[in-house]
Amino acid sequence: MIPAKSATVAALDRLPWTAELYQRYRARGAPPATGYRLDRLIEALPGWADAARAHRLSLEPGHMKNVLVFACLSWWIEHGVLLGLMLATAGHRVTLVTLPYRRWTVDPPGFDLRRQRVYLEDALRPASPMVVIGNLAQRSVAELPSGLSDVLERQALLDVQYTLQREDAAWEQDAEARALFALRLRRNRAAAAGALSWMERSESDAVVVPNGSILEFGAVFHAARARRIHVSTYEFGEQRERLWLAQDAQVMRQDTTALWQSRGLTPLTEAEREGLRGMYAARRVGASWANFARQWQSGESEGAAAARARLGLDPSRPVVLICTNVVGDSLALDRQVFTTGMSEWLAATVRRLAGRSEAQVVVRVHPGEMLGAGHPSQDIVRSSLPLLPENIHLVPPDSPVNTYDLIELADLGLVYTTTVGLEMAMAGVPVLVAGATHYRGKGFTSDPDTWEEYFATLDGWLADPAAARLGPAQVELAQRYAYRFFFEFPFPYPWHLIGFWDDVRLRPPQDVFRAENLSAYERTISAMVGEPVFWGTGP
Repeated sequence: MIPAKSATVAALDRLPWTAELYQRYRARGAPPATGYRLDRLIEALPGWADAARAHRLSLEPGHMKNVLVFACLSWWIEHGVLLGLMLATAGHRVTLVTLPYRRWTVDPPGFDLRRQRVYLEDALRPASPMVVIGNLAQRSVAELPSGLSDVLERQALLDVQYTLQREDAAWEQDAEARALFALRLRRNRAAAAGALSWMERSESDAVVVPNGSILEFGAVFHAARARRIHVSTYEFGEQRERLWLAQDAQVMRQDTTALWQSRGLTPLTEAEREGLRGMYAARRVGASWANFARQWQSGESEGAAAARARLGLDPSRPVVLICTNVVGDSLALDRQVFTTGMSEWLAATVRRLAGRSEAQVVVRVHPGEMLGAGHPSQDIVRSSLPLLPENIHLVPPDSPVNTYDLIELADLGLVYTTTVGLEMAMAGVPVLVAGATHYRGKGFTSDPDTWEEYFATLDGWLADPAAARLGPAQVELAQRYAYRFFFEFPFPYPWHLIGFWDDVRLRPPQDVFRAENLSAYERTISAMVGEPVFWGTGP
């Protein structure tokens, strides 16, 4: 028997305008229990919109773009509204489209979803007419373009891997994973269809979307690419007042090709070297530095000798340092070169090294796995080696052992895509890269294309670790690349996603939108709307 309350809600859901009327008159504007609140945005948005209107620039018709900005999930919506107003202030015609979902893993009841949509519309209304507000769930097209359905199916699989932090194929035997895949596929298709409809309606010249690799963000990215509309993706790293940005590509792939071609031959100045040294020193001791706000290590640096003693390492035997990514993270997902993913690489590598007693292996699990569901990298190692041999040392994500002390101890480094591989090369450690990371193929790492090449290189290095050590020219190249990546690859932007409201307080839009201040972000805005990016010149 269906409970009376559930039956009533189901009946109301089938009637037009019931959710809208309920939301505005019975709920008095409060979101449903399955939704999210935007109280701070509701309070701040009228002032932001007034500032955008007061400082809006006029652009010539040939320079003014129709820009579609997409955001979903509450934190990205807060950020996306302000981004849209910034683009509008710069003179572009902006449409902001959203989705009212609170979570990417659960569909709320239809009645609640309609209430949340009304709540969102009311919350964003003050941004009009500076920004046109739309909802992807309200518009669709009858059929997706040829090939896009297959791409979205692949996207749904990545979403499952991202959510469950699993890369293995066994998910197909798991009822929970199958249900999640079905939900993600349906939601991605609906988001792509809705986005295509809005692109047509707004005559979009450019689409701006966060991340572009996972969830509805990926679906909208692929929809824009299918229509050959310029799409910019953006994300935030460890620096305040900076963002990563990619044109017609997924920003999480961090493609530095154009930057390296323009700036790779330019030697570092002494001031640049000093900046790089300061950053590296801060990373090692776990301190914040300049506009690098993240503290990279939870454990204080005690020096290489202390780390060796803590792990019980033999100073007479070489150390192989394996640094993992977070399983399922969008910086590592779909980055396979010759493996099926990071999980297979880690499992096969520790099994291979378990039989090499002449070497000591330290597996440093990424500290970011403390924030997820369990510690999958540890599970991969332990399932591959139920009884850890004497030469394998597993360092969990919450370990006080400092990664930079381990780099000082390392004779060889093995990585998938983590930036620690770049930092090992900066210290002269030879690095074997298994995944498609941004510093692969830049001249200071070994980058195999097959398992045979990978293991042959590893065996050769183990036979003579000293001979594999990087020479001064490769170390210099790694340091040059590191500076370009950390200091030149990010674009200036006033408000980080993490600590967004603190940034808004420190850099109020009412000040940023003034022409004399907005000019500091002209390069970022131009890149977002599709103008060519100029990285500077070589020597």
